[in-house]
Parts: sequence; C-alpha cells; structure tokens
Amino acid sequence: MAAATRPAVLGLYRRVLRLARRWQAASGRPEDSAREQQDILREARTLFRKNKGLTDTDQIKQCIDECTARIEIGLHYQIPYPRPIHLPPMGLTSRRGRGLRNQEKLRKLSKPVYLKSHDEVS
Repeated sequence: MAAATRPAVLGLYRRVLRLARRWQAASGRPEDSAREQQDILREARTLFRKNKGLTDTDQIKQCIDECTARIEIGLHYQIPYPRPIHLPPMGLTSRRGRGLRNQEKLRKLSKPVYLKSHDEVS
C-alpha cells in the first residue's frame, strides 16, 4: 500500500468503527440498533480484511470511494445496508445486438460505486 493511502484507509476504518458504535436504528428499538451495529462491524471487517493485500493504487482508490459513498448513503438514509438498484435482467439495450455478453458487460459498468463489493460479501 502506498504511504499516502495508508492513513486514509486507517482513518476510514476508524470512521466506520465510530459510526457503528453510535448507530441508532430508524425504528428506535435497542435490539434493532444492536443488530445493525453488529452488521456494520461484520461487513466492515470482512471487506477491510478482504482488501488488505491490495497494492494497486487505482483499486485502493476505488475501495476508498466505495466506503465513503456507503457511509454517506447510510447516514443520509439512516440504513446500514446499501440501497438496492433495480435493473431488469435484460433492461440495458445495446445498439448492435451483441447478445448476453454485452448485456452483462453493460450491467457491470452500470453498477453504482457503493455496490461494487456488496455481492461478494452477501
């Protein structure tokens, strides 16, 4: 990991841990808050450990952007889980009709930054 990105990643991890400690569920029930706090911690640990060995600065930057986006979306919408996207399976049209491979490529490119690692953890 580059020397400049290490403090950013550690700061982001501390921010997630603080957020999990202060998290209050939208329902206001203590058991919901405790469950959501544990979910936040579990997912953060899983993703940070999975990406511990990254050395490519572009991939590290993408992970930092994803984490920042998920934090901001979680705080804004008061939900600890990523907002789902609703795309029908063949909802992306191609101009040349290249078939299913092109549809899958377009689907992968259209995925928001905050959902890049969600399928891998879930």
